[in-house]
Amino acid sequence: MFADWPGVETASAGLAPDADEPCTDELVEWADIIFVMERAHRARLQKRFRQSLKSARVVCLDIPDDYAFMQPELVALLEKKVGPLLK
Repeated sequence: MFADWPGVETASAGLAPDADEPCTDELVEWADIIFVMERAHRARLQKRFRQSLKSARVVCLDIPDDYAFMQPELVALLEKKVGPLLK
């Protein structure tokens, strides 16, 4: 959703075993900022990728992970919470 923003490179990955794009050490090491929806996601990310998270900032958006992909309400929340952090 933020891929077209000037000066921003994005990637999306999931922590679930059946994620379409699973999160990897390489992806975590590449990132400057990692956004997670819920505190449980942040805890899982920190536990699983502790060694790789040395330079990335992890931001919990406190958005329940129960929205459908690109649901308009989710898009609005993401724009409100993530947008200012990318400027």
